[in-house]
Amino acid sequence: MDLLESLHWRYATKKFSSKKVSQDKLQTILDAINLSASSVGMQPYRLFVIENQELRKELGKGSFNSQIADASHLLVFAAYSAVRKEHIEKYIQYVAKVRETPAENLADFKNSLESYLLSRTDEENFIWSAKQAYIALGTGLIAAAHLKVDATPMEGFDAEKFDTLLGLKELGLKSVVLLALGYRDEENDFLAKQKKVRLPKEEFITEIV
Repeated sequence: MDLLESLHWRYATKKFSSKKVSQDKLQTILDAINLSASSVGMQPYRLFVIENQELRKELGKGSFNSQIADASHLLVFAAYSAVRKEHIEKYIQYVAKVRETPAENLADFKNSLESYLLSRTDEENFIWSAKQAYIALGTGLIAAAHLKVDATPMEGFDAEKFDTLLGLKELGLKSVVLLALGYRDEENDFLAKQKKVRLPKEEFITEIV
């Protein structure tokens, strides 16, 4: 399928079948997420991939999102709860390593990051980090659709429970959004055969030339 056909095909799957996503397709989706756009390239969030059925059942208890437990895999996007100087230092060192340049050559970049990020509150930086995670979520949705893997983005979950069971607090992270991956159960998903509803382009888009 081409890109637009893939996006027409995808929808927020409500009921998943028992079919599993292959490791090849899963890794391609994860690679795409890792390559997603990110402000200053810093990726201030982490991704957790959960296949364990018992853990997912526990995470999904009390949630209206049955996909947490029923999907093939569950991706948890967890944003930095705060940005610290050591985060910036580690990032600069990694950039220097990948680009094979002395870290000293990145001093201006490092100073600009520290000046901007460290002058803000933890809450402001958490919001910024969460927004970066949502950009990656979008990339994951598109990658899954391209591979004809069904996906459901979800916010209706107990973030406190997720943070506790996954040990996120100790890592300086907070769960912000989920992505369930799998294959649609066409017989039991009422949305599976429904037409996609989107605004007409002439209403949705304003072109200024």
